[in-house]
Amino acid sequence: MGQPARLIGTGGKRELRARVDYQALKRGRAIVRRLRNVPEPAAGTVVSVRGEEVATFLNQALTSDVAALGDGDSQPTHLFGPDIDLDATLRRVNNTEFALQFARDKEAAEAAEWLQALSDGYAQFDDVYALLPGLVVAQVVQEGIGEAVGNVFARAAAALHNSDAATAGERYADTRPFFIGRERRPAGTPLPPFQWVEPVDPPLLTTRLHETHKALGARMVPFAGYDMPVWYTSVSEEHAAVRETAGLFDVTHMGVLDAGGPFALEFLETVTGNDVSALAVGQSQYSQFLFPDGSVVDDLMVYRTAEQSYLVVVNASNNDKDWAWLNAVNEGKVMIDPDRPWARVQHPAVLRDLRDPQHGADCRVDIALQGPRSADILNALSGNDPAFAKRLKGLPWAGVLTANVGGFDLIISRTGYTGERVAYELFIHPDRAVDLWNALMAAGEPFGMKPCGLASRDSTRTEAGLPLYGHEMAGAFGLNPADAGFGSFVKMWKPFFVGRRAFIDHEEARDNVVVRFRMTEKGVRRPESGDPVIDRRGKVIGHVTSCAIDGEGYLLGQAIVPLSLSQPGTPLSIYQMGGGTRPIKGSDRVDLGSRLPVPDSAVVLTRFPERKK
Repeated sequence: MGQPARLIGTGGKRELRARVDYQALKRGRAIVRRLRNVPEPAAGTVVSVRGEEVATFLNQALTSDVAALGDGDSQPTHLFGPDIDLDATLRRVNNTEFALQFARDKEAAEAAEWLQALSDGYAQFDDVYALLPGLVVAQVVQEGIGEAVGNVFARAAAALHNSDAATAGERYADTRPFFIGRERRPAGTPLPPFQWVEPVDPPLLTTRLHETHKALGARMVPFAGYDMPVWYTSVSEEHAAVRETAGLFDVTHMGVLDAGGPFALEFLETVTGNDVSALAVGQSQYSQFLFPDGSVVDDLMVYRTAEQSYLVVVNASNNDKDWAWLNAVNEGKVMIDPDRPWARVQHPAVLRDLRDPQHGADCRVDIALQGPRSADILNALSGNDPAFAKRLKGLPWAGVLTANVGGFDLIISRTGYTGERVAYELFIHPDRAVDLWNALMAAGEPFGMKPCGLASRDSTRTEAGLPLYGHEMAGAFGLNPADAGFGSFVKMWKPFFVGRRAFIDHEEARDNVVVRFRMTEKGVRRPESGDPVIDRRGKVIGHVTSCAIDGEGYLLGQAIVPLSLSQPGTPLSIYQMGGGTRPIKGSDRVDLGSRLPVPDSAVVLTRFPERKK
């Protein structure tokens, strides 16, 4: 009767859930009602559906475009379910209350019971993972109570019986990405797949801080299409600064996008795997864009900065691809579901690239301040303003605030890519980026802050177990978020997001995961991405994805290995082959004194370091 589902919990642990056959659930509930002498529900043809997220809930439970309704609008709709196939009229009373009218009392009773079961989350309606968003109360409105002043059911009934509002939309919005019963509807015209070709030999770009880095003596290297500082003094010195005092990073090359408007949330829920609806204003989350085949477009951060505005920060190397993909999806030009290639976004969001000067004062770039003295430095920048200090102290992890700090209008998020818990990303207008950098350098000098380059950014994120696109995410091994150990950020219970079905299929068969490892001896050659990982019998069981020096002078890296060898303390061995391109050199002779190749030993660490307090 029950169908088990393995969801990915915090830390990558697999958690069991179950869904129940709806008819079995109905029979069980009927027995319980009889045993408890629960009165029969009211008779009537109108069902009131109420809840904070009722519009989103009904938009997935019904066949019509519920999102198109304004207060007082109505539309024809249809309700599918197990042995349920009912026409109805839907009316939006307000943003927390809708009313459904059916032809007969029996239909209304069936609909109310089915909708309530969907909200409760026990009944299976699609695959075993899917849940509809939001909690609602679905109840039949008793006939004859329309005069009851203030009764919510009365309002719902009266809204339908006395409605003269124009009908909004058709009964079936068949191109919507998801609704229950979509498989019963006819096929549409397929959309083409997304096509992206990386530019060949594009010109090397520079950030606003390029001359500042050169003046500080930074060693510059090409990275993600930009000429960027790899270090100023040394990797170890800058790594230590992040861990002990603070480090200042130029990340103005990162893509900073904005999704806004009344349908921004619906759009982001479609293109990302995480639960964007869980974000309150002033909160942020890590997420990913997936292609329809489940491969990773990019990983990203989403910051909710206002009720209808979300900042989306993407990798610099993927900015143009991400922008093209998001706009193609938003405009309904490309396939987003291989099973229903005609599905598309119904209501576009307003998308903006905030590095584009046309957006004027709204433009933003990112500068990262990371490390235990970061809050002290920001307070110093503010002139030790007590009001700002209080707000900053109260900012939780992944929290977001806006403030004028030392004359700089900033969006400040307590996030970062180094593993530090006292860490901030500062979104500033591009024209003020150099001024902010210089002001932070001055404010941070008494605290021992140092400017930091790409090398220490990579070493700190590797030590922290964080993924890098092209290494632990996508790349040569085609790794997805669950492979990387970040599957808990992909909410399989969401009924639809691009790439969901492919992600679930991969997860049900997955037997590999990324681990952190540490070489057991200092002074060995650094393993590179692609180098083979072998077990104690000499069998290649995985590959290195990243490696850098840690805070204690050991080489620490990440590698993709079988789940059975992912436990902390598991011994591994690694051949350093220049990313798998150099041959293993050995002697053809086995005489005394001949040298045979021996791999260097490593040990699996916990997936993430112990969290700092």
